[in-house]
Parts: sequence; structure tokens; C-alpha cells
Amino acid sequence: MSTPLEKPQIISHIQKGLNYTIFDSKWIPCSAKFVCMGNFARGTGVIQVYEVQHGEVQLIKEIEKAKPFKCGTFGATSLQQRHLATGDFGGNLNIWNLEAPEIPVYSVKAHTEIVNTIDGVGGLGIGDGAPEIVTGSRDGTVKVWDPRQRHTPVANMEPIEGETKRDCWTVAFGNACNDQDRCICAGYDNGDIKLFDLRNMSVRWETNIKNGVCCVEFDRKDINMNKLVATSLEGKFHVFDMRTQHPTKGFASVSEKAHKSTVWQARHLPQNRDIFMTAGGAGSLHLWKYEYPAQRSKKDADEIEMGVAGSASLLQNVTLSTQPIASLDWSPDKQGLCVCSAFDQTVRVLIVTKLNRV
Repeated sequence: MSTPLEKPQIISHIQKGLNYTIFDSKWIPCSAKFVCMGNFARGTGVIQVYEVQHGEVQLIKEIEKAKPFKCGTFGATSLQQRHLATGDFGGNLNIWNLEAPEIPVYSVKAHTEIVNTIDGVGGLGIGDGAPEIVTGSRDGTVKVWDPRQRHTPVANMEPIEGETKRDCWTVAFGNACNDQDRCICAGYDNGDIKLFDLRNMSVRWETNIKNGVCCVEFDRKDINMNKLVATSLEGKFHVFDMRTQHPTKGFASVSEKAHKSTVWQARHLPQNRDIFMTAGGAGSLHLWKYEYPAQRSKKDADEIEMGVAGSASLLQNVTLSTQPIASLDWSPDKQGLCVCSAFDQTVRVLIVTKLNRV
């Protein structure tokens, strides 16, 4: 029997009230700093840089721009530059040098409507191949950008003519295990999940989880696809085993009712891909561990390989706020350190203990 003290604890280390609505927060790699992105009540966008010092957070820099910021990523930048790529309410993709943020180092009108979601790969030493950024928008399109190529996307996934355009809420890179292979997973407001293969420029797999897909994330971007977590509006999340694809049944999956409300985010621990945290609409965080089955694949009646799903067990949960926790980011450098933001206009630095024992 494990006692409660042996379980990981989620400790709210620092809380900081803000004077704007915050949509996203990200650790700056190789530092004790993080960025917050959002919008002021006057309708402008704001990026703030904070540093953790002696149990407090110090505001290092504040940048105000014309359009509110919705999302950001460091995934396509080098560890030397650490440029932040952002998506805004005007449909723009910008890349900022936070040391000299007066004008973006890269700027493109990526979408006709708000950029809901962004992800990057090929930077920070994570994922083989070129640095790339993917954006998803309310205009129904998912586009891939190479920061070295101006104005035009390197790939554009959009509905064919006559198809209804669905609001794309979440995108994630995966399978970047060599120079050629790379996949994008996208989740939509009607419950669709689509897996795009960038090597063959085709839809490799699609499914529908019956509720709007708020977040998708691979457990690692830079390995052969292993697991994918998808979270949804009705408090459920699904874990797909991405190693074995059956021609008709697709990927095996397990689902859990995690929260009583929308699961806004799921983020895998950078130091252990089988541990992930979900953030809920009622201000709660749940820490999960995925347990693999004894055998990850089996043969069906026709002797075709099909996947076998494992199970997810709850390690710990905590309620931090009365408002939805809209962003969550683990520190890539320090295990158990994470930053999250909620719609109560507060950013929190958390410490999750005993992660090396689970």
C-alpha cells in the first residue's frame, strides 16, 4: 500500500495576478524565465517575460502589439536564438526576438481568421529535419511554415470545395524521427481528429471522438509515433497507441472521464513520456500515468496486426482556480517545474514532486 505522502504532490509555488486575459504561457528553454501571451482590455496584444527568482516572479519585459496573442511556441527555434513564434487574433504568424521585439524577425498573414493553435519542430535539438511551424485556425485550414521561406506555406491542409469548414482548435507535430518523416495531428470543433503525413502529403488516418477536440499532443515529437493524447469538451481524454495502425480499425485507444468539464490541455512530462497532466475547465489539474499492456499488438481474425490499448491511472489532482486553466507548460530543463495560466488572470508556477518514483 502506498501512503498519500509517497504520491506525487502538485504544489502551487508562485501565483501572479495579471492585468490582462492570458491565453498561453511557455518556458523559455535553458532559463528560469517564461513568457505569457494574451490581450489587454483595450484590445491590444501583450507578451510578458517573467523570471523566477528567490520564490517570486519578476517582470523582465513587456511587449505590446496591435493584435491580441492567442498562442506561441519555441519549437522551431535554435537554443542560441530562442525566438518565440506567435499566432494572433488577426490571423498573423510572427516570430519575435524577445531581446529586440520592435519588429518581428518573420511575419506572414497566415490565416483569414484567428490562429487558435501553433506548434513547432526541428528546433531546440528536438526532431530531425528542417525547422517548421504549424498553425491551425478558425478558417478551417492547417498550414505548415518554414521560417526560412517567406510568404507561402510549405503545406496547406484545407477542406475540399463544398465541404464545411470546421474550426481547427489544436495542432501537434509528431513522428519527426528522421529527415524525411513528419506528421501533424489536428483536432477540430466537431470531434474530428486527422493525422496528416507530410512526407506523402496525405491524410494517414482520421477519427471522430464525438466532442470538440481541445488539445492533441504526441508523447514525443522526435520518435516513431508512440502515443497520442486527445482531450475534449465533455471532460474526456483519449490515449491512442500510435505504433500499430489497423487498415480498418485504425489505432487502438483508451478513454478516461478526467474532469467534470472541458479538458483544455494535456502536456507530457519532457523527462518521462508516460506521465502527462491534464488541465480542466473547472480550474483543476490531473496528473496521469499511462500503463502499457502486456502486449501492444495482436492479430485479428484475418491475421492482421492491430494495436492493444493500455490504461491511464490517476496519480494526483488539485484544484487551483474557479476558472478554466487554459495553458500548461512543463519546464524542459527542470523535472516537475511547470507554469500554467487560467482565465482568473493569474499565472502560476507549480512544482510536482516525486516524479522519479512513479
